[in-house]
This record gives sequence, structure tokens and C-alpha cells, in this order.
Amino acid sequence: MGYKFLKLASSQYRNGGVRIIARQYSTTHDADLVVIGAGPGGYVAAIKAAQMGMKVVSVEKEASLGGTCLNVGCIPSKALLHNSHLYHMAKHDFKHRGIEVGNVSFDFKAMMDYKVKAVKGLTGGIGMLFQKNKVQLIRGVGTLVAPNKVEVKGEKGVETVNTKNIILATGSEVTPFPGVQIDEKQIISSTGALSLSSVPKKMLVIGAGVIGLELGSVYQRLGADVTAIEFLTSIGGVGIDGEVAKTLQKILTKQGLKFKLGTKVSGISKAGSVIKVDVEAAQGGGKETLECDVVLLSIGRRPYTKDLGLEKVGIALDDRGRVPVNNKFQTTVPGIYAIGDIIHGPMLAHKAEDEGIVCVEGIKGMPVHFNYDAIPSVIYTSPEVGWVGKTEEDLKKEGKAYKVGKFPFVANSRAKTNSETDGFVKVLSDKTTDIILGTHIIGPGGGELINEAVLAQEYGASAEDVARVCHAHPTCAEALREANMAAYIGKPINF
Repeated sequence: MGYKFLKLASSQYRNGGVRIIARQYSTTHDADLVVIGAGPGGYVAAIKAAQMGMKVVSVEKEASLGGTCLNVGCIPSKALLHNSHLYHMAKHDFKHRGIEVGNVSFDFKAMMDYKVKAVKGLTGGIGMLFQKNKVQLIRGVGTLVAPNKVEVKGEKGVETVNTKNIILATGSEVTPFPGVQIDEKQIISSTGALSLSSVPKKMLVIGAGVIGLELGSVYQRLGADVTAIEFLTSIGGVGIDGEVAKTLQKILTKQGLKFKLGTKVSGISKAGSVIKVDVEAAQGGGKETLECDVVLLSIGRRPYTKDLGLEKVGIALDDRGRVPVNNKFQTTVPGIYAIGDIIHGPMLAHKAEDEGIVCVEGIKGMPVHFNYDAIPSVIYTSPEVGWVGKTEEDLKKEGKAYKVGKFPFVANSRAKTNSETDGFVKVLSDKTTDIILGTHIIGPGGGELINEAVLAQEYGASAEDVARVCHAHPTCAEALREANMAAYIGKPINF
């Protein structure tokens, strides 16, 4: 395969005499490590490996680096969440704070353009990091043809990479709804929800998990009539504490979001410009048909392993379509590893990133440690929800004796001053040892505050440890300290 390079050797070439030098390169490469997928887990693993002295090839089939998270997930959704929240505050909240702004409106196209700019800046940054760390990028679909060989099919044909190690980091895809064709215009996935041309008048959200609540919140703030339909009897998805879920539902309902819980969708059809959604009670009976302009399908994600060639090397998926790995992220084939959404554990970008780093360290012979009990989860609604560790439901199921420490933001001076008093902090600790087992936050900055709790839990702190750490005043973080105080000694100071 021929690659052409332009060489500007002197002023005569810069003034129009450009000399084209053609060099012939083999389509076969050699590497210490091939990482298939350049999403959060893959690109971080590639950079870490290069920093540790390995010759690294990153394989990515999409035109833009960063995977689902940066392109059609975490990053663009947070841009829309933040800006729609600012608009909502300007329209409904500024006046009572003494801020007069007159008639407030929004430019939806400009809002979407802002999102695109944020995405481009971050995805482009990954390419710069690859260059800085000498990671070779090959664009195309990577397929395993042997335990130490990867074929990449792209626009430039087929390239083969011989390698000592391989990391599979291909992420996940939207779980399809049986019998429903997504057109990303009226019947949409999260991808389509991030690129609508206008705000729908009426939107139905199928699934009241993290994605459904976040994107539903965006369009509700911008004026859409939004109803979330959930098969379960609570919102927030897997892992959320029951008390937190109920509180979040009350707050979002007060904001204008509607819910139909314990309800299943039996069919979705299109009649002209109207979408009809047939629903019924999950336990049977109570059938009805709802109409909307746009229906958002957010029933979850599934591992993406298409075209990986796993069967060629003898890797069998588990009953949930995941790649089985051991505690060093090794698959059943020596030299092939897997991380992120295609293996066990929550489908979270930060989980994939950390697995990528730890996996590479293991390949280099370093100790491998990853604590799945200390992975934070966040719902970026307003207020934010953040949690780590066990829920009360988990501990009751395990028969574990525990203590509960709670502190409401209505009693926190900073939250009170900012008029952001919805929610609370709840800490669960071992009844005998006082070791923190779980922390659950719903309130201002919950996604930031939870990281202090993660650090405490990772290092095996007790509730007393956090309670005795001096916190700056006035801050919302003091609510976390007070909740730990309540768990440790039974009573907080300021409530």
C-alpha cells in the first residue's frame, strides 16, 4: 500500500515546487499491544501502555475517537443538561434571587451547536494525546484472526498487526426494542435524542433509568410534555437506593416530569406524524394507547462484540453476551484481555478507564487491584444523584447489621444560602466496626460530593474517620460529614 507524504524542503518548494515523495509501506505491522476500540477504556489503555514503554496500535472503526461516551453519550448529554438547566433557572428561578433578565428564550440550534463544539474539542484531544504518546492509530474494523494477530479492514484495505497482547475494548450499543425500527427522528435512541432538530411537543420515554431520566429532563426543561414509562415500580435503574429513588421521583414530578411505573410497552406504531405507544400494567390489565411526537427508547445497552472474531480464537460469550475474564482481565485465551462494557460490572466510562489502566499494569507484571465495590454512579438530573457501595436493600438481603446516618440539605448552610435544599446524604456503616458500606447522595453537586465518599470507602474508612475530618464552611460537603457523624455517633450537630 502506498502512502504519500508532502515534503517542503526549501523556499522553492513552498513557492509552488512541491516535491511528492512516495514511500511503499507493508500492510503488516508489529506491536507489543493492540487495543481494539478507542472509547474511554480503549484510548486510556493505549496511552497507559505507551507511557509504560510498549509499542501500541489502537484500532477504531468510527471516524471520531472517544466511543459512545464522548460522541453520543456522557459528554453531549451533559452539555445539554447543563445548558437546559441554566435556561430553566433563568426562566423560573432568577427572579426570586433578585435577578431580572426580562423575557427569556432559547435557540435550540445554537444549543446543539454548543454541544457539537464540546464533543469535537474532546475527541480531537484524544488524537493529540495519541500523537504525544506515540500511539499508532489504524482506522477500520478490527478482527481477531489468531491469539497474536489482528486484521483491520478499513478504507485503505486490509492491514494485519502481529502483536504480543490484545485488549478488547469495543464497548456497548443500544439494546433494541423487539419489533421496533429506530429512525432517530421520531422513534429514537439516546443517539437521536442528542441530535433532534427541534423540541418535541410531547415525548414518551421508555425506561426511567439513568439515560431516560437525564434526556427526559433536558426536553422537559425546554418545554416538552414528557412522560417516562417504566416496567419496574421505581426509577433510577440498577443500584440506586430505594429511598433516594422515591425522593428523586417526587422532585422530578414537582418539576413537571410525569411517570407511569409498573407499566410495560406492548407495541409502538407510527400513524402519519403521530407515534402510538400501547401500554399495559406490568402485572396484567389496564391497557391503553398513548400518543406522542417522539418516543425515546432507553431500555439499556448491551455488549458490542460484532465482527470481533471471538469464535475464531475460541472465546465464548456468557449468557448475557459478555466476554468472560478473570481478575486480571484475561480472557480464556492467553494474551487476549477484555475491559469495559463487554465484560462484567456496570457499563460506566470511568469503570472502563480504570480497568484499562489496571489491565495494562497487569500485562507489565504489576499487581492487579480493582475494587468493584468502590465504583461511583451518578444521575445528572437536578438535583444530582450520586452513590457508591451498598444500598439498604442490599444489606437487608445479605442479612448485614448496619447503621444509618442521614443529613438533609435543608439544614446545610451553603445549600440553604443557594436555595438548593432538595435532598439528603445517607451513609450506611457496619454496626459493629463502623466501616462505611455505602453512601447515597441526592442534592446539589451530588456527582462531585460522591467522590469523597468513594475515596473513603476505597481506603476502608469508618464513618467516624470522615466525621472527624475538618470540612470547609460553608460547603455542601459538610452534609456528608454530618451524615457520617450521624452514622457514627447517632446524631449530627446541625439537625
